[in-house]
Amino acid sequence: MALEFDLDAPCGRYLTFRDLIECGETWHRASGAGKPIHNEPVQRASLDALLTLCEIVLDPVIDEFGAISLTYGLAGSQLSRRAATEVGGVAPKLDQHAAHELNRNNRRICERGGSAADFRVSGVSSLEVARWIVSSTRFDRLYYYGSERPLHVSTTKSDPLGQIVVLRTKAAGRRVPLVVDAEDFLEMSDVER
Repeated sequence: MALEFDLDAPCGRYLTFRDLIECGETWHRASGAGKPIHNEPVQRASLDALLTLCEIVLDPVIDEFGAISLTYGLAGSQLSRRAATEVGGVAPKLDQHAAHELNRNNRRICERGGSAADFRVSGVSSLEVARWIVSSTRFDRLYYYGSERPLHVSTTKSDPLGQIVVLRTKAAGRRVPLVVDAEDFLEMSDVER
């Protein structure tokens, strides 16, 4: 059953719901090839979670650094499946990109709730942005891949963890997650190989 809402309605002060729903290479590639992916949320709680993400993290980041470039936003079941086959390395059960959307068994794709977005700020190191987020916002999880890569950040309304995961790339190209505390992260120069 479709959820009635305006894709172009504001989601926070700077973005629209469309910005967070119709973004990312996988979505744009499918849409451009005439095979659009239905990615509009079905659960009202997903819209609320996207708004929380904007209010807690994305709007303050834009206030501090200027415009952001979203590389991955809401990922319902269709987009999650497509991204898993095209890109790999996605973890819909963990990454909060599915917000409160349900799978075929009527269970939440990601039990963590909340929502997530991956983004960059043009001309600004992702390390600088990540440090600011860690120091200035109530995020749930932040995944840091390197100073020239997009950041992944999530929020939740209830008891955000403030967990920082640094993903180091090993020689074979495999990413290895390392959970670090805020103090160590703020002192880090970049992802140590």
